[in-house]
Amino acid sequence: MSPDARKHRGAHPEDRRLFAQDKIPILGEATADLSWLFTRGYAAPSAVKLVGDHHSLTDRQRLAVARAACSDQQREKRDSTCLSVDKIQGQTIAIDGFNLIITIEAALSGGLLLISRDGCIRDLSSVHGSYRSVAETESAVRIIGQTLESFAPRSVTWFLDKPVSNSGRLAGFIQDLAGWRGWPWEVKLVMNPDAALSSSNDISMTSDSVILDQAIRWVNFVSHLLETDLQSAWVVNLSDSPGWGRER
Repeated sequence: MSPDARKHRGAHPEDRRLFAQDKIPILGEATADLSWLFTRGYAAPSAVKLVGDHHSLTDRQRLAVARAACSDQQREKRDSTCLSVDKIQGQTIAIDGFNLIITIEAALSGGLLLISRDGCIRDLSSVHGSYRSVAETESAVRIIGQTLESFAPRSVTWFLDKPVSNSGRLAGFIQDLAGWRGWPWEVKLVMNPDAALSSSNDISMTSDSVILDQAIRWVNFVSHLLETDLQSAWVVNLSDSPGWGRER
Protein backbone atom coordinates (compact mmCIF):
# COMPACT_ATOMS: atom_id res chain seq x y z
CA MET A 1 0.00 0.00 0.00
CA SER A 2 1.40 3.39 -0.93
CA PRO A 3 2.19 5.75 1.99
CA ASP A 4 -0.44 8.35 1.11
CA ALA A 5 -3.21 5.76 0.77
CA ARG A 6 -2.97 4.68 4.40
CA LYS A 7 -5.59 5.63 6.98
CA HIS A 8 -3.03 5.53 9.81
CA ARG A 9 0.65 6.30 10.27
CA GLY A 10 1.13 3.13 12.33
CA ALA A 11 3.77 0.45 12.50
CA HIS A 12 5.02 -1.45 9.48
CA PRO A 13 3.76 -5.07 9.54
CA GLU A 14 7.29 -6.32 10.30
CA ASP A 15 8.19 -3.74 12.96
CA ARG A 16 7.16 -5.83 15.96
CA ARG A 17 9.62 -8.50 14.86
CA LEU A 18 12.37 -6.21 13.60
CA PHE A 19 12.31 -4.04 16.73
CA ALA A 20 11.42 -6.66 19.33
CA GLN A 21 13.09 -6.35 22.71
CA ASP A 22 15.76 -8.94 21.87
CA LYS A 23 16.80 -6.89 18.81
CA ILE A 24 17.36 -3.62 20.70
CA PRO A 25 20.88 -4.40 22.00
CA ILE A 26 22.04 -5.20 18.46
CA LEU A 27 20.43 -2.08 17.03
CA GLY A 28 21.87 0.04 19.84
CA GLU A 29 25.34 -1.34 19.14
CA ALA A 30 24.88 -0.66 15.43
CA THR A 31 23.84 2.93 16.20
CA ALA A 32 26.96 3.40 18.33
CA ASP A 33 29.15 1.90 15.57
CA LEU A 34 27.63 4.15 12.92
CA SER A 35 28.02 7.20 15.16
CA TRP A 36 31.68 6.28 15.65
CA LEU A 37 32.17 6.23 11.88
CA PHE A 38 30.32 9.53 11.44
CA THR A 39 32.55 11.10 14.10
CA ARG A 40 35.56 10.12 12.02
CA GLY A 41 34.19 11.55 8.80
CA TYR A 42 32.86 8.50 7.02
CA ALA A 43 30.21 9.21 4.38
CA ALA A 44 26.70 8.07 5.25
CA PRO A 45 26.00 5.58 2.42
CA SER A 46 29.21 3.61 2.84
CA ALA A 47 29.08 3.78 6.64
CA VAL A 48 25.47 2.56 6.81
CA LYS A 49 26.29 -0.31 4.46
CA LEU A 50 29.35 -1.28 6.49
CA VAL A 51 27.48 -1.28 9.79
CA GLY A 52 24.35 -2.86 8.32
CA ASP A 53 26.30 -5.70 6.74
CA HIS A 54 28.33 -6.28 9.90
CA HIS A 55 25.21 -6.60 12.05
CA SER A 56 23.09 -8.33 9.34
CA LEU A 57 20.42 -5.64 9.48
CA THR A 58 17.38 -5.45 7.23
CA ASP A 59 16.72 -2.33 5.17
CA ARG A 60 14.21 -1.03 7.71
CA GLN A 61 16.59 -1.64 10.60
CA ARG A 62 19.31 0.19 8.67
CA LEU A 63 16.95 3.13 8.19
CA ALA A 64 16.28 3.23 11.94
CA VAL A 65 19.96 3.10 12.82
CA ALA A 66 20.79 5.79 10.26
CA ARG A 67 18.12 8.10 11.71
CA ALA A 68 19.23 7.45 15.29
CA ALA A 69 22.98 7.91 14.78
CA CYS A 70 24.98 11.13 14.76
CA SER A 71 28.59 12.16 15.22
CA ASP A 72 30.03 13.36 18.52
CA GLN A 73 30.36 16.81 16.99
CA GLN A 74 26.71 16.90 15.96
CA ARG A 75 25.53 15.74 19.37
CA GLU A 76 27.63 18.33 21.18
CA LYS A 77 26.38 21.13 18.94
CA ARG A 78 22.75 20.09 19.27
CA ASP A 79 23.09 19.77 23.05
CA SER A 80 24.51 23.28 23.25
CA THR A 81 21.57 24.88 21.40
CA CYS A 82 18.71 22.86 22.90
CA LEU A 83 16.37 24.78 25.23
CA SER A 84 13.94 23.38 27.78
CA VAL A 85 10.34 23.64 26.62
CA ASP A 86 9.42 26.19 29.29
CA LYS A 87 11.82 28.64 27.62
CA ILE A 88 9.40 29.17 24.73
CA GLN A 89 7.12 31.37 26.83
CA GLY A 90 6.85 34.75 25.15
CA GLN A 91 9.12 33.65 22.30
CA THR A 92 8.63 33.25 18.55
CA ILE A 93 8.50 29.63 17.37
CA ALA A 94 9.20 28.10 13.95
CA ILE A 95 7.73 24.63 13.39
CA ASP A 96 8.91 22.10 10.83
CA GLY A 97 5.33 21.18 10.02
CA PHE A 98 5.43 17.79 8.34
CA ASN A 99 8.30 16.65 10.53
CA LEU A 100 6.36 17.34 13.73
CA ILE A 101 2.88 16.30 12.63
CA ILE A 102 3.94 12.98 11.10
CA THR A 103 5.86 12.02 14.24
CA ILE A 104 2.80 12.71 16.41
CA GLU A 105 0.55 10.86 13.96
CA ALA A 106 2.87 7.85 14.21
CA ALA A 107 2.84 8.02 18.00
CA LEU A 108 -0.96 8.14 18.16
CA SER A 109 -1.41 5.21 15.77
CA GLY A 110 1.05 2.78 17.34
CA GLY A 111 3.96 3.51 15.04
CA LEU A 112 7.55 3.07 16.15
CA LEU A 113 9.34 6.04 17.68
CA LEU A 114 13.11 6.05 18.12
CA ILE A 115 15.08 7.82 20.81
CA SER A 116 18.13 8.89 18.86
CA ARG A 117 21.66 9.51 20.04
CA ASP A 118 21.08 13.27 20.15
CA GLY A 119 17.97 12.80 22.32
CA CYS A 120 15.53 13.58 19.51
CA ILE A 121 12.48 11.44 18.86
CA ARG A 122 12.22 10.22 15.29
CA ASP A 123 9.82 7.97 13.39
CA LEU A 124 10.30 5.87 10.28
CA SER A 125 7.67 7.56 8.14
CA SER A 126 8.40 9.72 5.12
CA VAL A 127 6.48 12.05 2.84
CA HIS A 128 7.97 11.14 -0.57
CA GLY A 129 6.46 14.13 -2.35
CA SER A 130 2.89 13.60 -1.23
CA TYR A 131 0.98 13.78 2.02
CA ARG A 132 -2.50 12.68 2.94
CA SER A 133 -4.14 13.31 6.27
CA VAL A 134 -4.74 10.18 8.33
CA ALA A 135 -7.21 9.43 11.11
CA GLU A 136 -4.82 10.90 13.70
CA THR A 137 -3.99 14.17 11.90
CA GLU A 138 -6.59 16.34 13.61
CA SER A 139 -5.73 14.94 17.05
CA ALA A 140 -2.03 15.50 16.37
CA VAL A 141 -2.49 19.18 15.53
CA ARG A 142 -4.78 19.69 18.52
CA ILE A 143 -2.28 18.10 20.92
CA ILE A 144 0.48 20.29 19.54
CA GLY A 145 -1.71 23.38 19.82
CA GLN A 146 -2.97 22.73 23.32
CA THR A 147 0.53 22.05 24.61
CA LEU A 148 1.91 25.16 22.94
CA GLU A 149 -0.95 27.19 24.39
CA SER A 150 0.05 26.09 27.89
CA PHE A 151 3.54 27.53 27.36
CA ALA A 152 2.23 30.78 25.84
CA PRO A 153 4.68 31.57 23.03
CA ARG A 154 4.34 35.02 21.49
CA SER A 155 3.79 33.64 18.01
CA VAL A 156 4.12 30.39 16.05
CA THR A 157 4.98 30.02 12.36
CA TRP A 158 4.41 26.67 10.70
CA PHE A 159 6.52 25.87 7.65
CA LEU A 160 5.15 23.33 5.18
CA ASP A 161 6.75 22.07 1.97
CA LYS A 162 4.92 23.75 -0.89
CA PRO A 163 5.89 21.07 -3.47
CA VAL A 164 4.30 18.31 -1.38
CA SER A 165 0.80 17.49 -2.55
CA ASN A 166 -2.01 18.31 -0.12
CA SER A 167 0.23 20.73 1.78
CA GLY A 168 -2.21 23.55 0.99
CA ARG A 169 -5.11 21.56 2.41
CA LEU A 170 -3.17 20.86 5.62
CA ALA A 171 -2.17 24.51 5.87
CA GLY A 172 -5.81 25.52 5.62
CA PHE A 173 -6.82 23.13 8.38
CA ILE A 174 -4.05 24.35 10.70
CA GLN A 175 -4.90 27.99 10.05
CA ASP A 176 -8.64 27.42 10.54
CA LEU A 177 -8.08 25.57 13.81
CA ALA A 178 -5.76 28.31 15.05
CA GLY A 179 -8.34 30.97 14.21
CA TRP A 180 -11.09 29.09 16.02
CA ARG A 181 -8.93 28.55 19.11
CA GLY A 182 -7.37 32.00 19.09
CA TRP A 183 -3.85 30.64 18.73
CA PRO A 184 -1.26 33.13 17.39
CA TRP A 185 -0.29 30.97 14.43
CA GLU A 186 0.75 31.61 10.85
CA VAL A 187 1.25 28.93 8.21
CA LYS A 188 3.75 29.40 5.40
CA LEU A 189 4.05 27.21 2.32
CA VAL A 190 7.68 27.40 1.21
CA MET A 191 9.80 25.58 -1.34
CA ASN A 192 12.45 24.59 1.21
CA PRO A 193 11.45 24.53 4.90
CA ASP A 194 14.89 23.21 5.86
CA ALA A 195 16.52 26.38 4.57
CA ALA A 196 13.86 28.62 6.12
CA LEU A 197 14.19 27.07 9.57
CA SER A 198 17.98 26.75 9.41
CA SER A 199 18.33 30.50 8.85
CA SER A 200 15.59 31.56 11.27
CA ASN A 201 16.25 33.44 14.50
CA ASP A 202 13.14 31.85 16.02
CA ILE A 203 13.18 28.77 18.26
CA SER A 204 12.90 25.73 16.00
CA MET A 205 10.68 22.71 16.62
CA THR A 206 12.03 19.83 14.57
CA SER A 207 14.01 16.61 14.71
CA ASP A 208 15.48 17.12 11.24
CA SER A 209 19.24 16.69 11.47
CA VAL A 210 19.98 19.23 8.73
CA ILE A 211 18.05 21.93 10.58
CA LEU A 212 19.41 21.00 14.02
CA ASP A 213 22.98 21.34 12.78
CA GLN A 214 22.24 24.95 11.80
CA ALA A 215 19.60 26.11 14.28
CA ILE A 216 20.66 28.69 16.85
CA ARG A 217 17.94 27.51 19.28
CA TRP A 218 15.58 24.55 19.32
CA VAL A 219 13.36 22.57 21.68
CA ASN A 220 12.88 18.81 21.93
CA PHE A 221 9.11 19.16 21.79
CA VAL A 222 8.17 15.55 21.03
CA SER A 223 10.22 14.37 23.98
CA HIS A 224 8.09 16.59 26.20
CA LEU A 225 4.88 15.24 24.66
CA LEU A 226 5.97 11.67 25.37
CA GLU A 227 5.92 12.52 29.07
CA THR A 228 2.52 14.21 28.92
CA ASP A 229 0.07 13.43 26.09
CA LEU A 230 1.78 10.46 24.42
CA GLN A 231 2.61 8.20 27.34
CA SER A 232 1.23 5.10 25.58
CA ALA A 233 3.46 5.54 22.52
CA TRP A 234 5.76 2.72 21.42
CA VAL A 235 9.27 4.04 22.02
CA VAL A 236 12.54 2.22 21.39
CA ASN A 237 15.79 3.58 22.78
CA LEU A 238 18.73 3.52 20.33
CA SER A 239 20.69 6.17 22.20
CA ASP A 240 23.45 5.43 24.68
CA SER A 241 21.46 6.99 27.54
CA PRO A 242 19.65 4.57 29.87
CA GLY A 243 16.19 5.01 31.27
CA TRP A 244 14.28 5.65 28.05
CA GLY A 245 12.08 3.39 26.01
CA ARG A 246 8.68 1.81 26.48
CA GLU A 247 7.22 -1.40 25.19
CA ARG A 248 3.51 -1.68 24.47
